[in-house]
Amino acid sequence: MDPKQLLKEHITKTVKLSDDEFDEFFGYFTTESHKKGQYMITAGDRIDCEYFVLRGCIKTFYINDNLKMFVLQFAMPGYWASDYSALYGGSRATINIGCITDTEVLCLSNKGREEACKKIHHVEHFFRHRMTSEYVASQKRLLSTMNNDVKYRYEELITLFPELYNIVPKRLIAAYLGVSRETLYRLNNS
Repeated sequence: MDPKQLLKEHITKTVKLSDDEFDEFFGYFTTESHKKGQYMITAGDRIDCEYFVLRGCIKTFYINDNLKMFVLQFAMPGYWASDYSALYGGSRATINIGCITDTEVLCLSNKGREEACKKIHHVEHFFRHRMTSEYVASQKRLLSTMNNDVKYRYEELITLFPELYNIVPKRLIAAYLGVSRETLYRLNNS
C-alpha cells in the first residue's frame, strides 16, 4: 500500500483532515527502510523521532544487566514505536528497536510533530488520542501480567494478534510474555 494512503487511513480513524491539511502533515515525514536484524534505536542513543510502520515488523525491547531481554512491543503496519521517555524527555534511549523483518517506516521528528500540532489543530488531537490509547493499552497489559497466568496471556496475545505467531520468532513471543522458550513450547502443545 502507498505510504501516504496507509498513514491517511490510520489518522482518519481518529480525526478528519482536509486533503491540504493531510498533505502538509505528510510533508513532515521521511521514509526509511531497514533490513531484518538491523537496529533502528540502540540503548544509549540520542533520538529525535518516532516511527510509523508501513511494512514489516519491529520490536521494542529492553536488555537488563543480566542480559535478559524483555520485549515491550511488537509493531506491525499501522503501529507507532519509539523510546518515548527519551523522545519526550530529551534523555538517552533506554530501550532498543530492532527489525524482525525487512521494514519500511515513516519517521517523524520531535520538531516536526510539534510544528504540525501547532499548525494543524486536528493533528494535535490525533496525537493526544493516540498517546492516551497507548497508555490505556499499556495499563491493560500490566494488569493482565499481574492478574493472569501465562496460558491466559498467551491466548490473549494470539487472539488479539494472530499474525504474530507466523511472523515473530517464538523466543521473542516468550520474551514478550516474560517466560522461557520451554514454557512457551509447553503452552503451544497443551
